[in-house]
Amino acid sequence: MFSAIVLPLAKADIQDSARWYEKQQQGLGKRFVNEVREKIHLIEKFPKAARLRNDRVRTAVLETFPFMIHYHLDEDKKLVIISAVFHTSRNPKVWKAR
Repeated sequence: MFSAIVLPLAKADIQDSARWYEKQQQGLGKRFVNEVREKIHLIEKFPKAARLRNDRVRTAVLETFPFMIHYHLDEDKKLVIISAVFHTSRNPKVWKAR
């Protein structure tokens, strides 16, 4: 099984989105964070199941929220390195820059 590392910019993505959802409805931010955590655990178990976006970056789509987790693998160290958690409507140039 792989272990996940969430990079600082991805942590900020999660926190910013959770705050926004919490402002919309109490408890929704927590639901968002829980869904992200669940998806990360699934990625750790099945790191190659998500779609390969380019020669290195994979994207896993959340079930309830319109977000994608962008990550790549370090197979030697058995790591999932999460670089972004973006809303699906965001400009792809933003996540490609990470």
